[in-house]
Amino acid sequence: MLRLSKKLLFAIEAVVDIAYHAGPGPVRSTDISRRQGIPRRYLEQVLQELVRKGVLSGQRGPRGGYRLARERRRITLGEIVRVVRELEGADDPANDANGSEIGIKVVRPIWTEMQDQLMARFDALTIEELCNRARSAKIASEAAQVPDFSI
Repeated sequence: MLRLSKKLLFAIEAVVDIAYHAGPGPVRSTDISRRQGIPRRYLEQVLQELVRKGVLSGQRGPRGGYRLARERRRITLGEIVRVVRELEGADDPANDANGSEIGIKVVRPIWTEMQDQLMARFDALTIEELCNRARSAKIASEAAQVPDFSI
């Protein structure tokens, strides 16, 4: 079931933060935590999972931190949602075989259809677009804007 959780919000905010504040070096989790107000204990767990799933790359050491694993325009919100849903491991009640006939044949298919439409929208929304929205909202970046030269 698709639900908005703190972990999902933290994951999206962290990835956008990394993209938006990226400079020549990696973005430190302490900086993300400070800017976004995300507790580090939640943040590190989510960031490590995003690294394992290829959304971010991590660099260890005193100059370590996180970078996007791909260009901003190639990472979608849908990817992040799927990573967090898997991390949370919650079962989707719409897939439960038990229930009333109306629930199984009428209500759950509508819910599944709505989730599919929402995920399609998330799949179409890139980190680049969210960075553009942050720029339009006049949110200051702590790093010089790094052009995306990928083809």
